[in-house]
Amino acid sequence: MSSNKVIHALYDDDDILLSAVKSIKEGKYHIEEVYTPFPVHGLDKVLGLAETRISIMAFIYGCIGFSVSILMMNYIMIEDWPQNIGGKPSFSYIENMPAFVPIMFELTVFFAAHLMVITFYLRSKLWPFKEAENPNPLTTDDKFLVEIELLNNEKELKALLKKTGAIDINIIQKQDDHE
Repeated sequence: MSSNKVIHALYDDDDILLSAVKSIKEGKYHIEEVYTPFPVHGLDKVLGLAETRISIMAFIYGCIGFSVSILMMNYIMIEDWPQNIGGKPSFSYIENMPAFVPIMFELTVFFAAHLMVITFYLRSKLWPFKEAENPNPLTTDDKFLVEIELLNNEKELKALLKKTGAIDINIIQKQDDHE
């Protein structure tokens, strides 16, 4: 059974945050979320988050872009409207391929970049005009916040958080998503 109370611990340094998260995890407390103003190197490992698959998707999206570029150039420059540009033969894609390399490269990068951004937004549920979910505006400036589930362990948890270097500790009544 999960509680609808959480404790927010605010930190002012990323190194202190990393050691605090390690201590909290060693104490077998469940960290709901960590809010940071910038990516903290190693935080995903300390939290035990799974590896991201965005690099696999980037490769797949690049392959799609590469395929689209080959099909597009073959259709446009060879089948639909062959032209003699600078004396290059226009009856074979293979003979013209060295001239098409920049287009293949650009479309590979274009597809990979744009589809990765779209995938990231969809996976993160970042829709246009979505309200910000950060519980403390200081986490967009220079502070770090750890949100921990509270289960009848308030005193021990507060003592641990103070020991780890938290500059502010608050207990928050969490709103349910379906209310």
